[in-house]
Parts: sequence; structure tokens; C-alpha cells
Amino acid sequence: MEKDLEQLFRVVSAVSPLSDEDWEHFSKIWQPFKARRKELLTHAGERENFLYFVTEGVQRVYYLDDEGREATLVFTYAPSFGGVLDALMLNSTSRYYYEALTPSKFLRTTAETLRVAMLHPGIEQMVLKGLSGALSGVMERLVELQCFSSEEKFKSLLKRSPHVLTLIPHKYLANYIGIDATNFSKLINSIRL
Repeated sequence: MEKDLEQLFRVVSAVSPLSDEDWEHFSKIWQPFKARRKELLTHAGERENFLYFVTEGVQRVYYLDDEGREATLVFTYAPSFGGVLDALMLNSTSRYYYEALTPSKFLRTTAETLRVAMLHPGIEQMVLKGLSGALSGVMERLVELQCFSSEEKFKSLLKRSPHVLTLIPHKYLANYIGIDATNFSKLINSIRL
């Protein structure tokens, strides 16, 4: 767990460095957790009870409509935070699923424990900065979805995260971009990487 906490420390420090006292408190709220491939960690209609810090594996947050169509909204992988953040922070039921695409390892903490930790102003500031960064990413993604062609969305994804082609199964990348999986290989072949 020491190595995982070192990863967490680096990520937290990049967002908003904590004082030694705040880090000491924040580092103690996490517990190791493992998930199997294809395991659903959060179900739509249920509360998001955990904030995850990914140390191994790949996960996705997705929406499932009444006709069974999926929309992949975001991928998470080491080292990053994961879970259905809006439901976690609003203390509400989730509209989305959080699924481990591969066997995964995490540090995780409960929503209530996180809320108590946020009584420390330094921890609260770090969490708010992290959420603001996530919101900024969502806004960029909305622009991509509404204004970009499939090719532009794909190039933007590769610019942000060039390693996703080897990490994430192509059918999920196709869904994230909003194209049929059979057209994804054509898209890859048509773009100069």
C-alpha cells in the first residue's frame, strides 16, 4: 500500500499540495480494494458510496438508456481518481455505471469519510481544485461532442491520452467517440498516428 500512497501523494501534490498535517490525515482515510474484470462498482439508481484512486487497471463510467444503448462517458486508469463523482459529491443516486474493464486495484474511501476529511481547509481546497479540473475536462468534452468530427474527436483523445490505444479495448473507444465499432478500425487506418 506504501507504493499506492506514493502515487496518491504525487497526484494530490500536482492538484494542490497539502501541508504535512493534512497529508497525514488524508493518507489515512484510504483502504486497498480490488475489482475483477467487468465488475460493476457502481450501479445506476444506487448511491455512489466511494471515491476511488486507481492504482492498476482501466475502468469506465457509462450511461445505459431504456433501449439498452450505452454511452461511454469517461475512462479512468492509474494514477487517477475514479467513481461517479457527481453522485458522490451530491450524495445522490447515480445515473451512471462505473465498471472495471480490466482487473483493477484501487485505494478507496467512503463518501462520508471524505466529507469529514474535507473539514480540513487544505483538503477541501484540494478536492475543490480537483473537481474544478474535472469540470473543465467535461466542458472540453462537450465541445468535442457537439462540434468535432469523429476524426477530430479521435485525434483529441490521442493528444490527451496517447496510450489509450493499448490500454482500452477498441469497442469502448469507438463508443466514447460515438461511432460504430466496425468503423473504428477504418478510422485508425485513415489517421496518421
